[in-house]
Amino acid sequence: MSKLKNPPSQPVGYRGRFAPSPTGPLHAGSLVAALGSWLDARKNGGRWLLRIEDLDTPRCIPGADQQIQAQLLACGLNWDEESSWQSERQDGYQKALEALNTLQLLYPCSCSRQTIAQTLAQRGIQTGRNQEMIYPGTCRPAQLKSYSSNELENTQLAWRLALPPNCEITFEDLALGSQKQNLTQEVGDFVLRRNDGLFTYQLAVVVDDALQGITHIVRGADLLSNTARQMHIQNVLGFKTPSYRHLPLVLDEHGEKLSKQTLATQIQTQTAKEALAELRKAGKHLGLKDLPDGENITISEWLLAATQAWEVDY
Repeated sequence: MSKLKNPPSQPVGYRGRFAPSPTGPLHAGSLVAALGSWLDARKNGGRWLLRIEDLDTPRCIPGADQQIQAQLLACGLNWDEESSWQSERQDGYQKALEALNTLQLLYPCSCSRQTIAQTLAQRGIQTGRNQEMIYPGTCRPAQLKSYSSNELENTQLAWRLALPPNCEITFEDLALGSQKQNLTQEVGDFVLRRNDGLFTYQLAVVVDDALQGITHIVRGADLLSNTARQMHIQNVLGFKTPSYRHLPLVLDEHGEKLSKQTLATQIQTQTAKEALAELRKAGKHLGLKDLPDGENITISEWLLAATQAWEVDY
């Protein structure tokens, strides 16, 4: 059985990316992720790409992608290639799904969150607040197989990736050190296409990173728990695994991660003075030291100093 391979013509060298979802404008937390990934690319003489992750269409806000781009440009965070949108890459995700089906690693699932929670409760397993439910394998068949094209096109069911026994993933995070997760025990078989026909973040991000030749991923620590899943998909599809660096989260007054769901305030970038003030707050959160704080400093001058202050571990 053949595996999908990385496109043969990908350029060599450092390639990073910032991949926001257009569910609203950038807030302080997303600016930290954007700045950290931009600085890492610049310090390493690499390229920085902008990808709009608009797969979850019910949550996307019209015009938010343009607003995000305008905010980034106002902060001097220019990208090096044309912006891309996940919604334009449906064929690539479908091909990856078909490849996994050929490898007999998929199966359909009719479970709702409620039925999963009930099954776990019956087994004495309680899922805490903001904690992911471990899939108990309710719909997993005794014998995995390949499904026909007609079966695979069924959008009334979710499609899960079947994990091998004791699937443990270890990796070295460039900021947080050694990481380990047993996907079988801590996650369970996870969904790659939802029962509404939408591809999940886990599959799409892996395909996108491979197609764009991404070598280094710098993002918020809230995505750390997704990394093992993405690395497993990369391994199965024969994709190269990028380096990962997870940045400290910006928290609100309740100790919760800033997010659009919790109505985080958007950054102010209408003037250069406002944009620089937002950058300075993001730089402070990233631990950058000895940056110029004068009133006459331009954004370009500040970004140059921030790039020089950025520490790399590779």
